[in-house]
Amino acid sequence: MTRRAVFIPYRPKTILNKHKRADHWFWTRYSAYPYLGCQHGCEFCYCRERKYAPYDDPADFAYVIKVKENAPELLRRALARATVDPVFTGDYQPAERQFKVSRRMLEVCLEAGFPVFVLERSPLVLRDLDLLTAIHQRARVVVAFSIISTPDSPNHGRVRAMERLAPSAERRFAAMRQLAQAGIPTGTCFMPILPGLCDDDANLQAVVRWTAEHGGSFVLAAGLTLADQQRAYFFDVLRDRFPDLVEPYTRLYPPGSYAVADGDPRRIGRQLRELCRQNGVSDRIPRPIVPGDKRAVNKRVAEHLANAAYAIDLEGGPSSKTWAYRKAAWAVDDLEQDVGLLYRTMGRKGLESVEGVWPRLVLEVEELVSAEEAAQGRGLLAGGLKPRPPGT
Repeated sequence: MTRRAVFIPYRPKTILNKHKRADHWFWTRYSAYPYLGCQHGCEFCYCRERKYAPYDDPADFAYVIKVKENAPELLRRALARATVDPVFTGDYQPAERQFKVSRRMLEVCLEAGFPVFVLERSPLVLRDLDLLTAIHQRARVVVAFSIISTPDSPNHGRVRAMERLAPSAERRFAAMRQLAQAGIPTGTCFMPILPGLCDDDANLQAVVRWTAEHGGSFVLAAGLTLADQQRAYFFDVLRDRFPDLVEPYTRLYPPGSYAVADGDPRRIGRQLRELCRQNGVSDRIPRPIVPGDKRAVNKRVAEHLANAAYAIDLEGGPSSKTWAYRKAAWAVDDLEQDVGLLYRTMGRKGLESVEGVWPRLVLEVEELVSAEEAAQGRGLLAGGLKPRPPGT
């Protein structure tokens, strides 16, 4: 007998997860989720890991949906005490049609003037295009779609079987086009890239091409991770429905591994970066910054430094250099005063005084600050400026 989803309304005590600073992937500093569990039930979902899963049996993840009925009220109180920065929120699984918790949480973000990042597998997000547009005009919005295969990819049928109830990739791309036409920054989270199913050249090219053709401006990629009960669940699925994949996945993910333990883990990232360049999109998400943010220059400089750290790591550069850029990004982000004002009043010595900025990076930071200050003077945010290559 087909198992049906059950919905359990409950009232958590808190809703907003706070991080010390914005992360360098999605640029979110906060997260607030309306549901526990997901009816889409993708077989590879990392949310079945013990540290994320709300249930002892990972199979319950797709069928027992806990509804945070007081989430909007909790979010309103939490944002009233929080520094304005992007909130990772929204969940447009089928339950949202009935409970509308995601929509009410977006209404709170609009009221409070907070930017929003949404990562989605469903075109249902278009129902709230009015709210997303209003938030984007006031604060900024980025909507990303989780897509790992296209209809013309060699293994698309097998990938779709693993995505269970998630809407088709065609519908997700169509929703991406509508968001782009509405002026909402959007793109693809190519996650997780499944070995043997999604990492072939044809699929990599297709995902980037479809993103560009549907108005997406970025493709952010990451591989499959497997841990504890999620790992056991996934291997049970392979044994039951995809037995030919058991041996290669056992080799790629030996006991104790979390990510692929064989080959060059950065190869696909480099390949995706080149494909993005060829198709006129980015392999990083642009940092959303609220109009009029007094620390806009700090945030743009930190964005450049963080992206440089990613590029150095992608090319296999020394970890010390990667960490120098990453720590400099954190230092500029953590700086309480406007780095542009610091530079205008103290010059290079002011930048040298920022604890965490490696002395050999000061010249690069100076160039970035100067470029951003000039862009501010023209009423722009430079964002895409590309000064000297990292470390030169």
